[in-house]
Amino acid sequence: MDSLPFALLVVVFVAAAAVVWVAGIHLSRATDVLDARLHLGSALGGLIVLAVATNLPEIAITVSAAVSGNLEVAVGNILGGIALQTVVLVILDAFGKRGRGVKPLTYRAASLTLVLEGLVVVAVLAVVIAGSQLPDGLEVLRLTPDVVLIAALWVVGLILVQRAGKHLPWNEDGHAPNASPKPSKADSGTKMSTTTAAIIFSVSALATLVAGVVLERAGDAASSQIGLSGVLFGATVLALATSLPEISTGLQAIKQGDDNLAISDIFGGNAFLPVLFLLATVISGSAVLPRADGADIYLTALAVLLTLVYVVGLIFRPQRRIIGMGVDSFVVLVLYALGIAGLFAVSG
Repeated sequence: MDSLPFALLVVVFVAAAAVVWVAGIHLSRATDVLDARLHLGSALGGLIVLAVATNLPEIAITVSAAVSGNLEVAVGNILGGIALQTVVLVILDAFGKRGRGVKPLTYRAASLTLVLEGLVVVAVLAVVIAGSQLPDGLEVLRLTPDVVLIAALWVVGLILVQRAGKHLPWNEDGHAPNASPKPSKADSGTKMSTTTAAIIFSVSALATLVAGVVLERAGDAASSQIGLSGVLFGATVLALATSLPEISTGLQAIKQGDDNLAISDIFGGNAFLPVLFLLATVISGSAVLPRADGADIYLTALAVLLTLVYVVGLIFRPQRRIIGMGVDSFVVLVLYALGIAGLFAVSG
């Protein structure tokens, strides 16, 4: 796409974004039905089904980069967008449900299961930071200890979330009083069969995959033509564009009354993305995380901080809103803006 004129790249970028947006709406609806039919629950459904589907473009790009041996691209693609993907929760909080008397997102969706998901994200990203400091040459059977530990933490997190969804030794099974009620799956179930839901989900996932890759390629080519730094573009404009599936599915989930699914999709995607380092290591046969540069690690640490703010928000459930969003979302927005300002110094 590098040879295409800038105007045409913009058209391709916008068209791909529109496809991703529409596909995201259908993904959320189909996931809602599959959650009910397969008895996954909103949290586990968001952590596995929806999170993996909305990150299909990142999977394809990581595989392509690992096959070509361009591991720096794989690392930057994964770590560069996690912080902004967390900021998607700010958008969902501010625009998902508006009106007088509407409580913030973390107040409505508060549950210990979501707190657990957020802690899994923090644990996985902590291993990413530690793994980036390991030396090359630790590969055994095309694996390194850091990526194995990341994958193991993700699997353990899935198991814990599944157990938490069935029962927690807390009052009301970890669901806060006055939180948004669990949405009824009866209506969606009667309108859509399991087979239809599976077909819609598969087609929407394929559309997200293809359009997401086109989105990233067109955006990268456009940034090169206007001379914007790859790291800065990837952490801002491109990260926002590739977060469109999460924004689309999140807004649709909130519209359906499933606030938990919206947050779980974000936390689930952020916990899943570093697992792709295992795939990249197996394909390339080389240690991946030591290729991370200072900007990548900086953005990873920022993602940890933003996630912890939302974990605290889920526990304390602030009711106050600032410029249309919860206090926790406002703090995340400010911290992200400061973090991007600091990124200029790191990448400079």
